[in-house]
Formats: sequence, structure tokens, C-alpha cells
Amino acid sequence: MKDLVKQLPINLLPVLIGVLAFFIVVGPRALNPQNIAWLGNGDPATHYLGWVFFRQSPWTFPIGLNPSYGLELSNGIIFSDSNPLLAFLFKPFASLLPTPFQYFGLWFLACFVLQAWFAWKLVGLVSTHVGVRAVSTALFLFVPPMLMRMPFHLSLGGHFLVLASLYLALHPQLRRRRLVWGALLAAAALIHAYFLAMVAVIWIADLTSGYFKKKLTLQSAAIELIGLFSLVTVCCWQAGYFSVGSEGAISAGFGLYAMNLLSLIDPGNWAGQWSYVLKDLPGVQGLGEVEGFLFLGLGLMTLGICALVGLLQGRTGFFQRLRRWPLLLVALVGLGLFSISNHVALGSLDITFPLPPWVISIANVFRASGRMFWPLYYAFIFAMIFLVIRANTSRTAVSLLSLALLIQVLDTHAGWAGVRKQLMVEPASKWASPMVDPFWNSAAAHYRNIRWVVPQNQSPNWMAVADFASAHGLATNAVYLGRVDTGNWIKSGQDTAREMASGKYDADSLYLFDDRAWMQAVRNVNTPTDLFARIDGFTVLAPGWKQCSACTQATSQINPLELVPSLEPGQKTLFNTGSKGGALLAKGWSDTELWGTWSKEPEAEVMFRVPAPVHSLRLEATAFLPPGHARQRVAISINDLPAMNTLLEQADGNVIEMPLTTEMQARVASQGVLRLQFQFADAVSPKQFAMGQDVRQLALGLKALTVN
Repeated sequence: MKDLVKQLPINLLPVLIGVLAFFIVVGPRALNPQNIAWLGNGDPATHYLGWVFFRQSPWTFPIGLNPSYGLELSNGIIFSDSNPLLAFLFKPFASLLPTPFQYFGLWFLACFVLQAWFAWKLVGLVSTHVGVRAVSTALFLFVPPMLMRMPFHLSLGGHFLVLASLYLALHPQLRRRRLVWGALLAAAALIHAYFLAMVAVIWIADLTSGYFKKKLTLQSAAIELIGLFSLVTVCCWQAGYFSVGSEGAISAGFGLYAMNLLSLIDPGNWAGQWSYVLKDLPGVQGLGEVEGFLFLGLGLMTLGICALVGLLQGRTGFFQRLRRWPLLLVALVGLGLFSISNHVALGSLDITFPLPPWVISIANVFRASGRMFWPLYYAFIFAMIFLVIRANTSRTAVSLLSLALLIQVLDTHAGWAGVRKQLMVEPASKWASPMVDPFWNSAAAHYRNIRWVVPQNQSPNWMAVADFASAHGLATNAVYLGRVDTGNWIKSGQDTAREMASGKYDADSLYLFDDRAWMQAVRNVNTPTDLFARIDGFTVLAPGWKQCSACTQATSQINPLELVPSLEPGQKTLFNTGSKGGALLAKGWSDTELWGTWSKEPEAEVMFRVPAPVHSLRLEATAFLPPGHARQRVAISINDLPAMNTLLEQADGNVIEMPLTTEMQARVASQGVLRLQFQFADAVSPKQFAMGQDVRQLALGLKALTVN
């Protein structure tokens, strides 16, 4: 007991170092559980909102399902990155917690403390000197890749999981290995999938090494492998990993979100500038390579020079130590190679090595491959500290480490000062909302769901809609998720298309339409019963609203067709970016580009109003004619009346002159809009012709329309 009392101040030292670093970098405001001001943008918003919906939802099985946040798109709390571990811990006390309540500030504090704790334990494997361990621990707390993540990807601040796995793998006499490795793997699975992958690779290397070194029997190793694999599977199942199906788990971007070979010495660009002294290197930090942001910092680079001098002196026993962990070294190198991907980039130089499609598909599960360098990153730092300790006296080592720490803290202030600024915004317990009309509160009492049409991940205004839904206990598909269920997403889109075509909507749902969707819906609104209106900038369809005696009826109503843009005779309308034509694209079109817009499905439609009878239309178009595909057959109708069939056999310069019959003119006049409908018999995707990964079914590129 006396020894424990004597050791208490020393054991508390890493905790104090972690707390101090937290208040230096993050500041105290994030600790206020009712302060959500710093969470009101992008990724942090979905992390927080995922927790809010999960808190309000009844218990499910698996317990990580979050059915109100995403509806058909997805419903696992892991895919809103809401830190299932903490969500599971706090949900049983949901009724006792204040509203709002966020646990992410506490998470950050835990990240700093645990980062310090495992750094302390890791350095303790090579030195018992308190000063050496303390300064080394502080160095592990001012690493740019960890600090840069904190305002954006909250769960990815948990770099202590990587340090913990390195400590367990390097510990010479690890006791209760199944218990400690099991706890670490379970925690990683319940925090973030990328950490689980890193920790699992290091555990497998350690397990295999234990068998070959005769520390584990084959039976013991097999029991651990099966037991901990089963534990991780259960954790993933309960956290909702399997709620999106195999297709939904695979995204795209492997090779784009990779590490550049110069990342360790590049202070940033997209990730923010992380050095006052060093300048960012051209071509290193592209849009995708921010995921591979791995800057060491000027202090650690200085320490690296000192470590290299110590290595060249040849008295450190470094290579003898390396030979003790060959499988761990292989695992770390493997993670490093994966982080580089098959797009090997050195500054602006990029060499791509082709890989089979099935390999790319598997790799896309962890598409942000640049993150996988983190274990090797920390292994480099530990190696530098090891060399400095072994090559010098304790006093000299403390001096060199302290100098490196001072340089690191002062120079990386260029970056973490921005982190602190984002996390120390003026506290607030709610976000500003554009939904201020009295209609919204009345609608919240009448409907159970609020749906964005067309269903999509990260829809426009998703944050405002989801915040409104969470405040009123509604379910919504206006969400931002890491993965969605592809099959359910497609089915939801098909169901929505049928609703718009029939004008029959779910009575328990309030619908908000994006700019393309309402163009498809306006012709079939049941105006005697349903409200169609523009409210606070949203295009709203409220089924059965006009028959609801308790619903607010003061909202100004509009004729749905009045929203459809009007074209004047003789007016030439362009379909390139920023032009008026983009508002006419009802369905089946891609986003506008500088030249115009491609059709992306076998059918497409343009819709507009005209103030006078239309005698003819003139279209200017391109055609998608890849090598071996010499023509595009196009069938054109006007308001469901066949107008003409044409054959496009040249890529550009196509002009289609189309007269309107008397019957067509009469139908346009009676329906109030002109619907120009296309059917493409020969639509094909660029991917079919090995022209990249574009899977859109391209046929006609619309450049201009003239009404005569």
C-alpha cells in the first residue's frame, strides 16, 4: 500500500499531461454537454444528430440500429460516426440527461488522457526515467494528424487505440492477453471501423508471433483467434455494421484518398497550414490526399535528426530490437503500403499500378487508405524516441526531447490554433434554423416522418431538416451517413417516383422536394386535399393538409404549375452551368457542366411553360459515340404524344428541328406545361467502353433549346 501511495503522483503524471494538453488545444467549452455550437456543421453535425435520434429511439436488436435517422437509407449508428461506444453508455440514462446533451467534449478529453497514458506506458518499455517519459508523452499529444481530425471527424481523434495496440504488441511479458486484446478490439469496433482494422492487423501479427516464439501453443492461439474474432463480430453486429448489406459497405475512392510519399514533411494545404517555418509542398495535399495528412511537425523532424545521429553512432541496439518483432514490422509495412494505394504519389508525380476490379472493390471498404499509415507513423515517433534515449545520457535525452517538444508545440501552433478556434466558438444550446414559419410546428404535430425527395445521402439542407426532425421526434431520410444500403436506396427512389407519378403520398409523411423533384411532382398534386407551397425556401407537399381541421391553414398556397419556369418565343436557352436551362431538367439528366448536360438514363424529360402557342422547337445537342458505338437513336414525344424519331451519328453539331402538331399544341395548352420527353434506345455508360468508372447511361448531351 505504501508503494502504491508513493507511485500515485507518478501514475497521475500522464493523466495531468493529457488534461493540460486538452485545455491547451481544445479548451473548456467543448466540455459543456449542452454546448452544441461547435457541432453545427458538416461531419460533427451528423455525429451529434445520430446520437440525438438514437437517444430518442426505443431499444432495438441489434442495439445499434437507429431507424429514425435515415429511414430506408440506413439505420446503423456506426454510419453516422456517433461513437457507438459512448452512445451505448449514455442511452440507458437518456431520460435523466438534459436536452441538448453531447458527449463529444468528454470524448476529446478521454482521447488526450488515454493518448498520454499509452504513450507513457509505451515509452516505459525503454526507459524508467520520469523526465524522459513525461516529455516523450507530451510529444505524442502534439501530433498534427490527430489534432487536425478533431473539429471534423470526432471519433477519429481516438489515436490512443493505435498506441495501445503498439504497446500490447511490444510488451515482452503481456499478461491476460485475451482480456486486454479483447477489450481493445471491442473498443475499436465500437468507435470506428478504421481503428478496428489497424488494431486487428497488429493483433494478428502479435498472435502469430506469439505462436512462432513458443509463447502460445497452437491450441491457445486458435482459441484466442476464434474467441476474439467472435467478440469483434458481435460488437460490429450490435453497432449496426451489417445494416447496410455488402454492397452498401463498399464505397469508392481507393487511390484518391491515399498517402503521398512526401506527406510526413508537408505541413498541409487542404488540412490547414501546420507550420510557421515550413511551407506546403506543391502537389502533395490534393482534395483526396487530405485523408493522408501525416505531417510530423518541425519538432519531431528535429528529433528525427537527433535520432539519426544516434543510430549512426551504432550503440543503440536498434536493429537487434527490430529483429525481435519481424511480424509486427511486416504488419506495419503492409498497412503503410495500403495507405499509399496503387496510386503511388511523390509530390505531384503520380504512378498508377492497375489492380483487378475485385481487389479495388475490397479495398474500397477502407477507401480513405491514407489513414492506415497511422500505426507506422507512431512507430516512427517511438523509434526516434528510442534512439535518442539509447544514444544519450538521461540528462541529454531529456534536453533533446524537451527542445523537440518546444519546437513542436510552438511551430504546430499554426495549425492547432485553428482547431482551438473552431472548438471554442461562442457556446449555444441550439442551432439557427431556417424553418421559422408557424406551419412547421403544426406539421410536426400532424406527421410522423419528414422526407426529402428524391431520397439521397447528404441531401440539400439535410442538417436543418434533421435538426428540426430531432427536435420534434420525427423520423427523416434527410441525413448524412458514411454508408447507405444501396438496395434500399434504389427501392426508395423507385417508390418515390411512383408516388410523384400517381400523386398519392404516404399520409404520415411531410415531403420536401429538391429542384429536380418538384418538376416531376407538380403535374400530379392533388390540390383539393394536399398542400403544395413554398415555405421558408422549401418546396413542401403536405398530404391531406387541407382536410386537417387542427392544422394551420394560413400558409400561402400556390398553383404547382406556377413554379415551372416559362420560356419566351424566340428565346435560346442554354443548359450549361449557371444558365437558365438547368431549371428545366425534370428527370433523367446529370448535373450541368460548362458545355451543357448529359442524359444519364434511358429516359429523360425537359419541362417548361410557354405564354403563347408553340409551333416548333430547335435543339442543339451532342451525342455520346465512343469507339465502336456509331449511333444514338432518339425517340421524342411532347406531352406523351409521339413527335419524331431521329438518329444521331455525329458527336457534336447536332441540330434537331421539331414541329408541333395542332393536337400537341392543344394538349400543351390544356395541361399548362410543355413536356419534352426523350427515349434513348442506345444509351451506354463510359465504363462499358473502359473509359473510366462512370456508370451513367449516356446518350444525348443537351446544349441549347429554342422555342418558336
